[in-house]
Amino acid sequence: MKKRLMSLVMVLSLSAALLAGCGSTRAVSGQAQTTASIEAASESIEAASETAESTAQEYAAPTMDRSGNSITIPAQVNSIVSMAPATTKLLIDLGLADKIIACDSNSASDYAASLKKDIPQFDMMAPDQEQIVTLKPDLVFTSGMSASGGTDVFASVREAGICIADIPSSSSIAEIEEDIRFTGNCVGAGAAAADIAAQMQKSVDELKKIGAGIADSDRKQVLYEMSTPSSDAPVIYSCGKDTYIDEMITTIGAVNAAEGQDGQWPAITEEAAVGMNPDVILTTDNYTPDVINTLLKLSGWENVTAVKQKAVYLIDANTMSQPNQHIVSAMIAMAKDIYPEQYAEVTDPYAVAGTSTTAASGN
Repeated sequence: MKKRLMSLVMVLSLSAALLAGCGSTRAVSGQAQTTASIEAASESIEAASETAESTAQEYAAPTMDRSGNSITIPAQVNSIVSMAPATTKLLIDLGLADKIIACDSNSASDYAASLKKDIPQFDMMAPDQEQIVTLKPDLVFTSGMSASGGTDVFASVREAGICIADIPSSSSIAEIEEDIRFTGNCVGAGAAAADIAAQMQKSVDELKKIGAGIADSDRKQVLYEMSTPSSDAPVIYSCGKDTYIDEMITTIGAVNAAEGQDGQWPAITEEAAVGMNPDVILTTDNYTPDVINTLLKLSGWENVTAVKQKAVYLIDANTMSQPNQHIVSAMIAMAKDIYPEQYAEVTDPYAVAGTSTTAASGN
């Protein structure tokens, strides 16, 4: 584009020279007009050049991953190992499923229909590093889950000279959007990833606007639980402050009942949960059979408002717990469950006809 504009300037300059040689008043006037055109074209070239440079910088391959480690992304990324379901789903949405040559076992299970048949899969907590090295991927994406044990389970892969881009667990919606842009830039799909992040933010802004209009007296206490208490595991794992799920709850105009608990992912006793007396219970527990009725029938929970009003809802675990653009689907499902009238007109930009992100409820 810049070369074409430079050619235009040369043509205009030649025209100015020819007009100058005519010696007439009309020629002088034409020269002035042509000079103005040259100046305008030069300004356009400069603006176009600055825009191109800015775009190139915006979508350039990162030199540092999301954990702050220095990385060198290959000029061409044609083979990827994705060790996080959130990243795997994003890569699929970017149209790059064919470049995923191996993944974690959760990704293989959740997105089997989109991935290669018999794709090699690894435990994200204890991957077979030797096999990953043998695959010779251009890039390996990892997540905070792989580092939760306190050791680098990809040390041998790094030593083999394979680029590892780590994306630690994000604690806010803004960080998730940055993760999306980062991933796109790593694989040469920066513009498409930026569009996904922009659509995500647009949806969040829509929800935030409605949530801000809900009166304080109408803000419901919401208990989010990832696990249902049982005799074998008598605690509830929930989300505290400084987590993106807490932000999801507050954005739609509700209150996180566990916001005062210690830590980002607190283990709450049944006694403490009952004492919170939540108005709504949200669960992503897809392991407990008939989880809604199980929660409604928990001994000692009979007087909890959410149980009495059967305001217990199952939210799709993938959209809720995998930090990518699809958390918007979980937010919309939550919002419609908790405040059906206020969010009645909101549509899910990621919804697929015939599916629902709210699997079941107590109603």
